[in-house]
This record gives sequence, structure tokens and C-alpha cells, in this order.
Amino acid sequence: MAKVIAALIRHGDYQQLADTPSAHQPFPLTKKGIAQASALAGLIEEQCAQLNCQVNPVIASSRLLRAWQTANILAQSLNSTKYSVQEYTGLAERGVGSAANLSIQQITDIVQQDPRYSNLPKGWKSDSHFCLPFQGAESLLDAGQRVANLLQTEMQVLQQQNQADQIKIFVGHGAAFRHAAYHLGVLQYEQIAQLSMFHCQPIFIEYQAENSWKHIAGAWKVRSAHNQFTD
Repeated sequence: MAKVIAALIRHGDYQQLADTPSAHQPFPLTKKGIAQASALAGLIEEQCAQLNCQVNPVIASSRLLRAWQTANILAQSLNSTKYSVQEYTGLAERGVGSAANLSIQQITDIVQQDPRYSNLPKGWKSDSHFCLPFQGAESLLDAGQRVANLLQTEMQVLQQQNQADQIKIFVGHGAAFRHAAYHLGVLQYEQIAQLSMFHCQPIFIEYQAENSWKHIAGAWKVRSAHNQFTD
């Protein structure tokens, strides 16, 4: 049976609105982010050599611009004629529904003005279980489950269809990937808050028998105790 490995890649640095918890912001990479994405191919090729694997020619990407840009820069750096990018809505970061791209203060004001809702709890943005009371909103754990389901499905198919050992690249978002790693048994629950992901620094997890996963390469970023979740 072929060895199949998922490379989880957080997009590069991007132009982000201040004090805005929505990770569905439609803005592009910064110059720094473009440089980070441009260096990705070397990291992937190095890991392929160490694991004696080939890279699957279809790179999976979140549909958000910063992830798509990262994936396309990577595809062109690896070999623009061989690699392509396929977009997946399921790889998006946690959604806040109808509060998308509003500031923290705007969200707080809306909740306070709505007689149906209690005031938002302290630290709600980084509470893995909390879901804003707006249509279409998700909790961080909800988003992680969505991403975990996609990873599970894609890697099962890859393992069944291929004879050669392969790395499948997924370009997405830090918080959703960490919560997905928890659902897949790669991280313990308490580690979600302790760890983050570096921009454009792959985490490699191997899909094994009976729907189990193993972290085999790549370093998580240790989070400051006072930092809040961002994507």
C-alpha cells in the first residue's frame, strides 16, 4: 500500500484589517507573503527527497485569495506545466457568518443591541467551542471538523488510487488546520492553544491504516500565552 502524506501549509503573510476577527478577508499577500510562498518549493522538495516521495500534481487550496496565491506561487516554483491548483471551500478558516469582516467593536455592539443575545464572553475569539450567534457562523472546532473531513476523504482516495508514495499539498489556514489536527488525533486538545503555524512552513502528517494519522515532519510554532487565535 502506498504511503500518503498530507503537507499542511498556512498561507503567506497578507494584508489584514486591524481588530477584525473574521478570517474570510479577501485581501492578497504582502510582499513578505509572496517571498514566503516563493521559498516553499525548496522546503517541499527537500522533504520529498528525505521521504523518497513524489508530490501529487494537484495542489489543494482554500478559495481565499491569500491561500490561492500561495498555492499558485508554489505550483509555478515546482513546475508550472506539471502542477495545478484546485480550490476547496472546505479548506476555509472559521467563518463568523453574517458578522464577516466587521471589527471586534462592531460585533460587540451588534450583540449588545440584540435582545436575543447575552453579552459576548471574555476571550470568545480563541474559545474553540464558542460560536457567534449569527447565521452561518462556526466555532473553531466546527471549522476544524470540516477541514478534517476533507483531509480524510482526499487522502483515502489518494491511497486507494496510487501505487507510489506521495505527498499531497493542502494550502489553508492556521486555526482550522490546528483544530483539524486535533480531530485527526495529531494534537491533544490542550495543544491547540499552545501551538500555532508559521507562514509557509509545512506540517507533514501521514495518513495510516484505520483512519489514523501521524505527525512525521515540520515544526509547529509555540504560541505566546497571551496571544489570541488568528488564522
